[in-house]
Amino acid sequence: MAASALSLYFGTGLHPVWWLMWIAIIPVLVVAPRLRAAFSFEVSALAWFIGGLNFWHYAHSQIELPLGIILVFLTVPALAFGLTTLAFRALVRRGALAKAVLIVPVLWVTYEYLTEITSINSTFGNLGYTQMNFMPVIQIASLTGIWGISFCLFLFSAAIAVLLVEPGSRSAKAKLAASVAVFLGAVLLYGAWRLRAQPGASRSVEVGLIGTGTEHEFPQTDEAGLELLRLYASRIVEAAPRDAYVFVLPEKITVMSDEGTTQVDALFKSTAARVRATIVVGLDRGTRTHRVNEARVYSPDGVVASYVKHHLVPGFERVDQPGTTRTVMSEPSGVWGVQICKDMDFPRLSRDYGDGRAGLLLVPAWDFVIDGWLHGRMAILRGVEDGFTIVRSAKEGRLTVTDSRGRVLAEENNETGGFHELFAAAPVEHVDTLYTRWGDWFAWLNLALLAGLLASGFRKKTARSE
Repeated sequence: MAASALSLYFGTGLHPVWWLMWIAIIPVLVVAPRLRAAFSFEVSALAWFIGGLNFWHYAHSQIELPLGIILVFLTVPALAFGLTTLAFRALVRRGALAKAVLIVPVLWVTYEYLTEITSINSTFGNLGYTQMNFMPVIQIASLTGIWGISFCLFLFSAAIAVLLVEPGSRSAKAKLAASVAVFLGAVLLYGAWRLRAQPGASRSVEVGLIGTGTEHEFPQTDEAGLELLRLYASRIVEAAPRDAYVFVLPEKITVMSDEGTTQVDALFKSTAARVRATIVVGLDRGTRTHRVNEARVYSPDGVVASYVKHHLVPGFERVDQPGTTRTVMSEPSGVWGVQICKDMDFPRLSRDYGDGRAGLLLVPAWDFVIDGWLHGRMAILRGVEDGFTIVRSAKEGRLTVTDSRGRVLAEENNETGGFHELFAAAPVEHVDTLYTRWGDWFAWLNLALLAGLLASGFRKKTARSE
């Protein structure tokens, strides 16, 4: 249990060590068939719970979640893993080794998918994000969505565990190991090919990302907000010789009344005209009790588009009203889209942009310092799934430009301090993906496989190894 708990602790969390997740659950699975069912469940659930404590400081001190919610966040996946281990144990003890290997990833993907469609936090906590530094394996998301990554992790672990348990002949285990090796080898070969393959001809735009770290507060009045926005505008003007065609600023730079927004519009219309660029500015616009988290897009002609955030952060954005529409702009370089921060946690919204053949997504964001890497990488995976470049400008987080393969083309740590800037060429390329066309087909396949395994695997005992 200790080995699994430690591996889970360092293999998940805000800065996961990706390779640990390939081995983290193996010790628990190996010992499970030797233990009583109740004890097996307790050991595996406790290992997962301990591993999840790496989120305690973030959840309790940083985003100040209530203790009850934190315990739910820690307990539910632990219980799900405990049930997964029980299913594996039962099938191994019946000699159904192939089904035992398959039940682990199938059950876990089913749990993650059901969590995604029912949780206000969508895919946050999904194991797929632990692999964002393992570039070949995350390419499977272009076919299966994030669900394929978790499937590969647990398929490997279950296969290794079956090789180490007592029941089963050597020949049966060898065939099983070979089958899993062929599948995972194909996944990695596909990933390697996709990373080397060149997309079709595309254009690029020069982008400038400007954001602040912890030095600047979140102004609550028009006067203080305009003062900060003028600083942003002056930074844009100073950067103009770099020939950036589009500037992206963070979300919720300030609270701004509708009257004050008129002054903001005049400021950034003149700034856009002066530098001959498009500028995306994030405002929390409205009254103290009724606002919208909005990204306003400026050109030399004024406001040319706006986007209101769809998925709001519980508690922090209780006075904000959610948006319901997408924002798409047809530019000479291709199709651009806009989202804001937490929206990128939800695969469906990004898939809608993929359906619209977006080649570039402009994303104002606001992170919480210590989650800057993780939340930025969560957004990056949407580009792999749906085939577009992402320009994400987060205050108290990371400034990133990433392509349709999830490669980081440019990055600046913006977690602390004052103003930070990042300039890069962003390809405007749309790549068709199976995931965009077929959606969560792989998650539904796992649901069907789970139903089949439950119907056949536990119908009766058998002493024969598969």
